[in-house]
Formats: sequence, C-alpha cells, structure tokens
Amino acid sequence: MVFKKGELFSGPGGLSYGAISASISTETGEKYSIEHIWANDNDEDSCKTFRKNICPENPESVINKNVDKVDIKKLEKIDCFVFGFPCNDYSDVGKKKGIKGDYGKLYKYGIKVLDEHNPKWFLAENVTGLKSTNNGDDFNKILNELENAGKYGYELTAHLYKFEEYGVPQFRNRIIIVGIRKDLKLKFKVPAPTTKDKHITSKEAISDIPDWVSNNELPTHKKGVIEKLKHIPEGKNIWCDEVPEELKIKTKVQLSQIYRRLDSKRPSYTITASGGGGTHGYHWKENRALTNRERARIQTFPDEFEFFGKKESVRKQIGMAVPPKGAKVIFEAILKTFAGISYESVPEKYSI
Repeated sequence: MVFKKGELFSGPGGLSYGAISASISTETGEKYSIEHIWANDNDEDSCKTFRKNICPENPESVINKNVDKVDIKKLEKIDCFVFGFPCNDYSDVGKKKGIKGDYGKLYKYGIKVLDEHNPKWFLAENVTGLKSTNNGDDFNKILNELENAGKYGYELTAHLYKFEEYGVPQFRNRIIIVGIRKDLKLKFKVPAPTTKDKHITSKEAISDIPDWVSNNELPTHKKGVIEKLKHIPEGKNIWCDEVPEELKIKTKVQLSQIYRRLDSKRPSYTITASGGGGTHGYHWKENRALTNRERARIQTFPDEFEFFGKKESVRKQIGMAVPPKGAKVIFEAILKTFAGISYESVPEKYSI
C-alpha cells in the first residue's frame, strides 16, 4: 500500500524526507510506503531545496506561494497529510500570541485540507510552547478542531518527542500529533525511543565530513568574536567564569545559547533557525560557528541533501526543519499501525 502525501508549510523537506524514507513489509510481503504528491511553502529557497531533494522529477508539485493563495479544493487527492504549521506565535522565544497572532492561526489551513480531502491519516508538528499559549486554551482548541475535522473525524495521539531519544544528535523537543480517521478503527501508539540510553554525540555527528559535500563553507568572524571564543570551554557560553569580564556581553537577560560551544560528549543543543550574533552554534574546539553542513548533520539530513540560497537562508531552512531521522521512526510506526504490525510503544505525553 502506498499512501499519497500532501504537505503544507513543507520547508526544505525534513518531514517529507523522513516520510519517503519510511517503508515496512509484512510477513506476506506486502509493502507499505509514502509517496510525495504535492507540497506548499511560501519561501522560495525552501521550495528549491524541496524540489531538488524530494521530487526532482516532479518540480511543479511544489507550490511556492502563501498558503492563503493555494486552492485547496483543486489539489490532487491524497491518502495522508503532513503539516508543521508555523511556530512563531507558539515559541517560548517570542510574544506567544498563540492563535491570536498572524502565524498562530495558520493551522486552520491544515484543518481545511482535512475537511476537503479526508485523508486516512495526518501528522502535525509544532514546538512545545504550543501546549502553554493562552493558558493552554490554544492547544485544546487545536486538538478539538483536529479531532472533529473532515467527514469522519480523527482519533488523535499527541506526544512530546525528545528527538535525542530517536537517533538525533541534538536535544530537540517537539509536539507531534498523529490522527487516524475514526472510521478506520485504528489507534496510533507512540513508538518507543531508539537511543534513550545511548545518545549520539555532537562530535560523532559532525566529524569526518567529506570534501565533496555542499553547504560546508567555513564562517568568517571578527577578531572580537574569536577572542571571546578562545576563553569559552566546550559546553559553556559567554557568561562562564573562564571569560574575562571585559569580554562578556552586557545584557539583562542571559540566554544560555549565546556563544555557547557544543559539548563533544553530548548531543548538540537545539539548532535554531535565526538570531543575531552569538546564536549560530559553536564548535566545541575550533574558534568558529558551525557550518551549515554541520548543522544539517546535527539535524540528520544526509550529506547528499543540498540546500539552496544564501548562507542565512540555508541556516534558517535547517533550523526550521524536523530532523528526518526522528520523523522516519514516527512514519514507520504509522505504517506499522496500518499494516497490523505490533511495535514497542510508550504512553502518549505532551508535557515535560
């Protein structure tokens, strides 16, 4: 069985790469997989990246326009739907307007797809802050709308995934909601962690990058930045005791990720999409920020995956994406659910 997939807010294709990489076979030899049919994103560089890596033979299937300009009724019919709806208004770094913000209400376009196409299942993704905006009312409202979407409604399983427990060399928490159409009488179970007791370290992730890869240009820094980094041990940031007072940044709020080096013995801290000086992620030993390929490695994109755009655009694409390796585990669990194959699972939970 091949599930035909549509996607909104597709970004560079982190979720989609995890989806098309997932496949399972039953004891009788029947195969279950996911096929890309169409995708939408308003960022031109992200669409170029998606086309090159996900559907080079079908570039016109990626619609580069604002979601409100997409004619959902005219989209090709699909069996499954994926959307990592914009997190700007739910993120803990921001004003947390939730569904009252311009970005926060965009999830409703996902509801429109469910209402129009009635796919057999969907996967929705967002940041952990989704649980707390407007005192949790937003999360409950979104869950209610998802549950009652479409002709049949959906049986939901919401869970906070710690991606370092699913083969990703990065501490990255995200809420993922899987819904299966109620008439199909199936219940998705959260797949058990695969690397809970043996995290992959940042050093393991970004060592031995071959010369032929793209997006691996070394960054250049001003002398002042290099001087700061010289005093910061691995795993620590600009405000550690080892940094002389005259080199520390004077600010009221001391964010932990400012000029923070990786710890070579642990997974990376969360790779972010944007931010000013000091937020780019820094090598545990070398006095420099990470290259975009190193960030992509930490996000588990394969070396063959090529990103398009200028350096900051590529950095944003990588930081916004869902780690493909972690996503693949979840998609394979969905396929096993439909194939009737049992797998090790854990109770659903959506708070830390």
